[in-house]
Amino acid sequence: MNPVETYLQSLYDIYSSGAGVPEMSGYGALANLFNEIGKTLKPRVRCIINIANKGAGLPDGGLFTPDQFQKRAKGELLEGQLPSRGAIEVKPTTVDVDTVAASEQVRRYLKRYQQVLVTNYRDFLVVGLDRDGNLVKRERFTLAVNDAEFWKAAARPRPLTSDEAREVRNIARRIAAIVLLEPALDDNYQAIKNATYSWPV
Repeated sequence: MNPVETYLQSLYDIYSSGAGVPEMSGYGALANLFNEIGKTLKPRVRCIINIANKGAGLPDGGLFTPDQFQKRAKGELLEGQLPSRGAIEVKPTTVDVDTVAASEQVRRYLKRYQQVLVTNYRDFLVVGLDRDGNLVKRERFTLAVNDAEFWKAAARPRPLTSDEAREVRNIARRIAAIVLLEPALDDNYQAIKNATYSWPV
C-alpha cells in the first residue's frame, strides 16, 4: 500500500475501535507516514515522537536528518540536539490548525525550533517567524476540510481507482515537500546549529 493509504487505514482502525485517544493514539501512524516519505528525501528525514524539553515545552515530535544520529568518537551519544527540520505539534482532527498555529504554545516552539509543523492528522501547516517575529505560514496541505469528511475518506472500503491512486501519490509528494521545505530548512538548520546548547563534559 502507498504510505498515505497505510496512514489513513491505520488511523481509521484506531478510530473505528472506539478505544483510541483523539490526539495521542495516532502518533504512531503519523510517525510512520513521515518516516516512509522521509526515506525518499535527500537528506533523509526521520520523525521522532515526544522529543525532550529543550526549554520551550514538550513538542509532540521533531524531524531529524541522518547527521544527527551519529556518535562521537568515543561512542558517546550526541545529546541536546534540536530537530534540524523543525518541531511537530499534533492536535485531534476536530481542532483547527490555524488556531493552534497562532497559540502561545506554538509561539514558544517557534522561538526555540525556528519552524513547526502543525497538524490535526488531516491538515498540515508549516509555520515560522519572519525577521520581525511575526508568524509566517510557509506551506500547507489539506487532506479533508473537516473531521467528518476526513473519516469518511479514511473509511473507503473499496480499492482505489487509478485516478485516486495517482492522487494519493501526489498527496505523498506534497507532504514530502512540506517535510523537506527547501531552501528555508537550510537556514533553519544553520540557525539551530548556531544555537545548540553545549553540554558540560
